[in-house]
Amino acid sequence: MDLFLDTVNSLWQVVLIGLLFGAGLPAIFALGIRFLSPGATTTADGNGATRTPAALFAGVACFAVILVAIVAGILFIMKDFLAHDFGIHLF
Repeated sequence: MDLFLDTVNSLWQVVLIGLLFGAGLPAIFALGIRFLSPGATTTADGNGATRTPAALFAGVACFAVILVAIVAGILFIMKDFLAHDFGIHLF
């Protein structure tokens, strides 16, 4: 029974990480693109579409999350190299 519970415990962790990185990061990227695209609203004088400051902040925040995830992934892959050659232990 312990083996079954250990397997189930590991399984939900793998599924959660898979959903986060497999579908979560592309979804955040798509939201960032959507927030940064100009809206369908036009100004009172009929000029082009505008973007609200909140949408700009949300788009930049989405791309910041993606950038942090990419840098963390690269550093995680390089952790043994950094530890062995430079003595830097990050993870």
